[in-house]
Formats: sequence, C-alpha cells, structure tokens
Amino acid sequence: MKTFQTLSELSSLVGQEITVSDWISITQEQVNLFAQATGDHQWIHVDVEKAKTGPFGGPIAHGYLTLSLLPQFFQSSIKVVETRMGVNYGLNKVRFMAPVPVGSRLRARMKLLKSDAIDQGGFQLTWEVAIEREGVSKPACVAESIARYYP
Repeated sequence: MKTFQTLSELSSLVGQEITVSDWISITQEQVNLFAQATGDHQWIHVDVEKAKTGPFGGPIAHGYLTLSLLPQFFQSSIKVVETRMGVNYGLNKVRFMAPVPVGSRLRARMKLLKSDAIDQGGFQLTWEVAIEREGVSKPACVAESIARYYP
C-alpha cells in the first residue's frame, strides 16, 4: 500500500503511476450475487454448463462487476493519512476490453491524471485505472475514475 501524508503530497504526482493493487480472485459466487443484485442473469455469467459451450469457454464476470471493484482496488492500495473522507464523483470513460473468466485474478494499475482543488480544502482527482487479468497482456477494463477527497 502506498501511503501519503496529505492530499497535496499525492496531488504533486500528476502524470505518474501511483500504485498497483493486490490481486482479487473472481468467483462464481461473486458473479451470481452480482447478477442477483442487478437483475442481469445472462447465461454467459450464471449458467455454468451452457457457458462452457459459449464463446468464452466458461462463465465470465459482468463488465460492471469488474468496474465495481474499483473501490476495493483503491482501498487496498492507497491511503492518505490526513483525509477524512473520499467520495466517488463519477467516470469519464470506461471500456471493457477483454472478458474476465470466472477463476481469474485481477489487479489495477492506477495513474493520477489530474488534480483540482475544490471546496472545503479538498481535491478532485482523476485517475486512469487499468484492470489487468493475470497472465493476459490486454487489460480487461480501462476506466477514467473521478473521486473527491476532503482533509
């Protein structure tokens, strides 16, 4: 985990890769729970037997499940000591570039693209997050994520 004392310290690193997260394993249980939570029960995600005969050779994670791991990637890999709160502000761009088969391990590379001062002494940080699948060169997902942090 990368630790920074202040938001200003982190903000000074615009243009740099800041951290790479730990690996997260994708399980069928996660996929099924995500399907249940979102109502997306497409067979390529939840019907293991049918998915074995499909285009990916087995079930794959929902793209939005992959994207929803962003908070976990951030929480496990970066900390700003003098920050009381961070909130998701949205996304500028998201691309699902490759499937994520159940059983895959994912991690995120996080590059700080932009830092803007905002109200209450906070900063709005724009991150490029490339979610990598272990053993595969093409990212599974690339997203431009925006978060607001307050001291």
